[in-house]
Amino acid sequence: MTKFAIGCLVQWYESEIIDEYLDTLEQAVKVYDGEVIVDVCLIVNEELESAADQKIKQDSIDKISKSLERFNGNFTIREELFTIADYRRWFNDYYCEKVDVLMWGESDMLVPKQSFIVLDHLHKNVKTPKYLATFAICKMWDDSWKPLEHPEFTDKPFIEMDTENWWSLRYTMNEEEMNKFNDKATDLDVSVISPHKYNGCGLIISSEVVKAGVNIPRSVFFIHEDTAFMLMSQKVLGNIPQYHFKNILLVHNRKHPNKRFNVKGEEGLDKTNPGAQRGAHDWYTPANKMCEQNCYNIFNPNFKPFTWKDVWNSLKSE
Repeated sequence: MTKFAIGCLVQWYESEIIDEYLDTLEQAVKVYDGEVIVDVCLIVNEELESAADQKIKQDSIDKISKSLERFNGNFTIREELFTIADYRRWFNDYYCEKVDVLMWGESDMLVPKQSFIVLDHLHKNVKTPKYLATFAICKMWDDSWKPLEHPEFTDKPFIEMDTENWWSLRYTMNEEEMNKFNDKATDLDVSVISPHKYNGCGLIISSEVVKAGVNIPRSVFFIHEDTAFMLMSQKVLGNIPQYHFKNILLVHNRKHPNKRFNVKGEEGLDKTNPGAQRGAHDWYTPANKMCEQNCYNIFNPNFKPFTWKDVWNSLKSE
């Protein structure tokens, strides 16, 4: 049987959503006969976001720790500034020698219960050991994502502020709703996405890709790590296959209203727009822009990448 590792970075303020991820992951692990290593890294650092109430923060940490007791995987707590880019870089490097296939988890993700069964079948039947894979996703914001969208979502209208319709980007879907779509899949509908297109939520990577030298560059210190990984894989390995399960839905509740709990300075903000909540912090815009520049200048020999020090200095100069 194929051996998997699935890794997820969790922030201390995500205590109100993490069980939704863990519940679906537990079910997917339970129905698979092989081994799945569950890795979770809990960040308690407050350099970027601080708690409005320290007691509530500690309660949140205790709640997350209790929820993770159901797994016999690896659970670590980090007190230093450690971002999603840092974690996924480490996860890829650490587990590529221990398992056959890597999967990037997220706290606002619902894992299809069929995940490891169908990925085991894929891994046993691929013609090349170096590949990527993705599951179908919900409605996205422009047509470039249509090849990845689940067929029942892709022709639905995009309405920016819609939180009521199940196909909407802002709709928060539950496990039962996801299963209704996936239970219809009696036969797998698998395509090959070329050129590559994916976001980091639920990305599947054969370990041989990382062993070949593909990983997130250290210059990508915060976000845009999925794009940076894609650019690196294309540079090192070219257009390797990206297998896509068109009729297996993976849910990314990116606008979950409980995503950011007890964060100082976000009181009264629209909870269905976590991006706006994060954007309320003065460090976010420069960090985002600097990391984006780093990402798209990976192969530019004349570009010196920015660091967190540059972010902090930019705030002092304002």
